Amino acid sequence: MIQKYPVGIQDFEKLRRENFLYVDKTDFVYQMANIGGYYFLSRPRRFGKSLFISTLECLFLAKKELFKGLFIEDKWNWEQTFPIIRISFSNISHKEKGLYRAIDEQLDNLAEGYGIVFREKTITISGKFKELIEKLAETRGKVVVLIDEYDRPIIDYLGEDTAKAIENRDIMKVFYSILKDADPHLKLVFITGVSKFSRVSIFSDLNNLDDITIDYRFAGCCGITEQELENNFAEELQIFDKQGIKEWYNGYSWDLEVSVYNPFSLLNFFTKKKFHNYWFDTGTPTFLIKLAKQIHLYDFENKETSLSHLNSYDLERLELIPLMFQTGYLTFKSYDEEGDIYTLGFPNKEVKKSYLEVLLDAVREYPSDQGIVFVNELRKTLLAGKIDKLEGILNSLFKSLPYELWQKENEHFYHAIIHLAFTLLGVYVQSEVQTSDGRMDALVRMKEYIYCFEFKLDGSAEEALAQIKDKGYLQPFAQEGKKLVAVGINFSTEKKKVEALKWEEIDN
Repeated sequence: MIQKYPVGIQDFEKLRRENFLYVDKTDFVYQMANIGGYYFLSRPRRFGKSLFISTLECLFLAKKELFKGLFIEDKWNWEQTFPIIRISFSNISHKEKGLYRAIDEQLDNLAEGYGIVFREKTITISGKFKELIEKLAETRGKVVVLIDEYDRPIIDYLGEDTAKAIENRDIMKVFYSILKDADPHLKLVFITGVSKFSRVSIFSDLNNLDDITIDYRFAGCCGITEQELENNFAEELQIFDKQGIKEWYNGYSWDLEVSVYNPFSLLNFFTKKKFHNYWFDTGTPTFLIKLAKQIHLYDFENKETSLSHLNSYDLERLELIPLMFQTGYLTFKSYDEEGDIYTLGFPNKEVKKSYLEVLLDAVREYPSDQGIVFVNELRKTLLAGKIDKLEGILNSLFKSLPYELWQKENEHFYHAIIHLAFTLLGVYVQSEVQTSDGRMDALVRMKEYIYCFEFKLDGSAEEALAQIKDKGYLQPFAQEGKKLVAVGINFSTEKKKVEALKWEEIDN
């Protein structure tokens, strides 16, 4: 039986009434709704935040029929409803109208919907927000406030107009400032967003806001866990490559215990039956790519950082690694409790492949998708053992770089392109690029060959080849029964190309 996959559907009522597949998250909804309070959740785009908010809204409106068969069905008091103030900053037209006016109109519409007329002297958005909450509480009971994508008016201007981003941040700070004193009138406040970098300054007055972003209790509230995959897609898993699905779309974790699949990519895969970078395609991280190129950062595996660094929120001095973590391009891999340090890396094949492809083309300043064409040629060449073609392929990666860029960034460009090319190669075969002193520059494992690469800049290919042999880089692999090939490569900064390439098969 073919299921109806809710690709892009964020409306809980529509999803349930039209019999789309729903992965039951109402246990998390119950935890939050039953206790009440103030919550903040950061998750990447298209991870189910809006659907979670929609589910909360239907719950507090006591739409019992929508929850039939779900975890929460027999655990909630369906006799009581609550007034709801729901604002999504992704669809209030803040760019066209300006943020202040957009919020003002949204509050007017909400008040009109409840039959509330603001006092004449109430003219500010913070004043209207406060009065709306108080009047709803007086006439209908405690209020539920649901704010979706709170940071959209900031993210939309990152890397383009910092002044506008700061202006919008300050508007929101004033807007939210009334929540603290409104506590007696509130049942629940739930705020979601992609980033945390502006959370502290915007909600600085709201000291009772519970940040559940990396809280183990809510680690699986968005995304699809392994158990949920097996429970909801049992028939699909009999047909499709389960390990491939895991490599492509799993790997996100916010507590290092629960690992989740990207729901948007997973549902698209089951709909279209093809491995593809669905999530990445919906929003290429142009600003992150520009920032990585600007600071010459191309290695994103095993990045160590502190939690305070990940919570960075300075709009005038943005940090790449925190932004990549907050927006879903990096995730937790491990945690050193003694040092209180987290290690980050790409979550899966979709993100790693897509991000590095775009970054490689950006570094080369070449049209999109051309870098991966060269990497694929590199893969086929090594697979066939045709080392004599390798020099031409590597030079094709360099030849498009503008001369004036070489003049300024000689060594940076060289290392970036080599690193990105061989890291991308690792998406298709087992390839590692080392950066520590005294270790091989790159190791590539194929079906019949194991290659060790040593790169020199304005040195000699002979010297590079000798280093591989003298240090015995390939000896640990002698028992694998494959051909061991040492490859020494010298790059000339004067000629802007691979000047010499030497290789030798090493006896096992």
